[in-house]
Amino acid sequence: MASTTDHDGRKPDADSTSDSSLSRTSTLDTPLAPTMSYDINLPNRTLSNRANLAEYTIETLDGQIEGPVEPDGQHRYRLVTFHPNDPENPKNWSKAYKWYITMVVAITCFVVAFASSVVTPDIEGVAEEFNVSNEVALLSITLFVVGFGVGPLAFAPLSEVYGRQVIYVSTLFIAVVFVLPCALAKNITTLLVGRAIDGIAFSAPITIIGGTLADLWRAEERGIPMAAFSAAPFIGPAVGPLVGGFLSDHLGWRWLYWLTLILSGIIWVLITFTIPETYAPTILARRAKKLRKETGEKDWVTEQDLDMRPLGERMRIFLIMPLKLLFGELIVFLISLYMSVLYGLLYMFFIAYPIVFGEGKGFSASISGLTFIPLAIGVVCSALCAPFVNKHYVKIIAPYAGRLPPAELRLIPMMYACWFIPLGMIIFAWTSFPRLIWVGPTLAGFPVGFGFIFIYNSANNYLVDTYQDRAASALAAKTFIRSLWGASVVLFTTQMYHRLGYQWASTVLTGISLLCCAIPFLFWKFGERIRRGSKYAYAGEDDTKGAAIPEKTNTSRV
Repeated sequence: MASTTDHDGRKPDADSTSDSSLSRTSTLDTPLAPTMSYDINLPNRTLSNRANLAEYTIETLDGQIEGPVEPDGQHRYRLVTFHPNDPENPKNWSKAYKWYITMVVAITCFVVAFASSVVTPDIEGVAEEFNVSNEVALLSITLFVVGFGVGPLAFAPLSEVYGRQVIYVSTLFIAVVFVLPCALAKNITTLLVGRAIDGIAFSAPITIIGGTLADLWRAEERGIPMAAFSAAPFIGPAVGPLVGGFLSDHLGWRWLYWLTLILSGIIWVLITFTIPETYAPTILARRAKKLRKETGEKDWVTEQDLDMRPLGERMRIFLIMPLKLLFGELIVFLISLYMSVLYGLLYMFFIAYPIVFGEGKGFSASISGLTFIPLAIGVVCSALCAPFVNKHYVKIIAPYAGRLPPAELRLIPMMYACWFIPLGMIIFAWTSFPRLIWVGPTLAGFPVGFGFIFIYNSANNYLVDTYQDRAASALAAKTFIRSLWGASVVLFTTQMYHRLGYQWASTVLTGISLLCCAIPFLFWKFGERIRRGSKYAYAGEDDTKGAAIPEKTNTSRV
């Protein structure tokens, strides 16, 4: 089947599709759904732009909608849909079961994030045992976090083709297996290779958990579940040093990996045996296959059977488009830069806290770990505020009923929350003198943690609303560069704090985070103008280049 997409997976302009209008009936005046309910988890990137995505978004009494004409020209395909109140539709499952799945995947995200930081309290123990420098031992963190950036480039598209569950089960199994060589390592090479593979494998759950929640919850229900998920990637790294400090003090650094093995093994069992497939295209594809087998009729199909993009085109979209957006779109570049700064600050803390409290105040690893508690509390408090933020957003977009509100309305939480980061950093900087009490630098973590979630969610929502059906590529670009920077900072944080001193090292970070506060205000004022001049961003109601216009009918294909 021919594809009508260009090399970047963009929707063709109206002029370019006029020739095909004779061979199909297309309705182009159907309005887009409101931005707040736009679902980026449909298989936009794996199906051609002619695919009828209504198959995945509507329910029909007879479980089918009319498809295109079969090759024989005598019959039509029947595209499989869910029935009303279909028990196989994840959105129709009971709230109790949906909450169970939500909590399992949120805990999975927590464990993965926890695994990235739990090893930080006893890096010196690794360096001493293997007779290497601290910088080499710190590679156990760096390589893990690099995997967080690389893995999604593969796992996100695979989940769109094969579904969520197979990705969860297979990658978590690999992750569990490769924790073992870390715990039993006889040399630094074994440890680093195990951590690198674990970072890539563990990145898969974090990549697709947001999609799982979108599979389960309708747009108006997603606020609180998404808040639980958003907090997990930040609470995990904050709790890791706390638990790791006590464990390494009493049992040594290898037990940090044994604990990771136990926790990851538990979540693998839960995911494998209690969480079913939630991705609608995969569920419907299985149903179509079953119907073909039971009835002997070959016309039961899904769009995935008919209109998959060629592999080469999919690879360009998955691998090239994120880089195009990152380096060609000012919005993606600056938002990714801001997220990289925040992610870098989080991982810098894992090194800076032991320096300030361990070297400066003589705290043990376990007591130093306790100083992360205010940071974690700040993250939890901001997550608890998320439903109120969502309620405020629903209120301010009310005047846009039936139309897409400006994407810049998503920036309001960021414009308020951005100031908490430099506030916490400046307090941390100038209360970190060894002679001063521990209270100041410890409590400084609260405003930093409180600001993280607001900024993170606001940035994600802004990218989704701005890039619509390219949102997955924009988010992949952000994750990629953010993870690379977070992995890099741990390698020079120690030297930075030793050479500049506790106060000035933190002040430099304060200045960087303060400069980033200009980013949401820049886009608040000029965002619409930037979007209108963009090749890929969605500029407004009259724009057809940035967002796909859904089609009511899809009667034939060339």
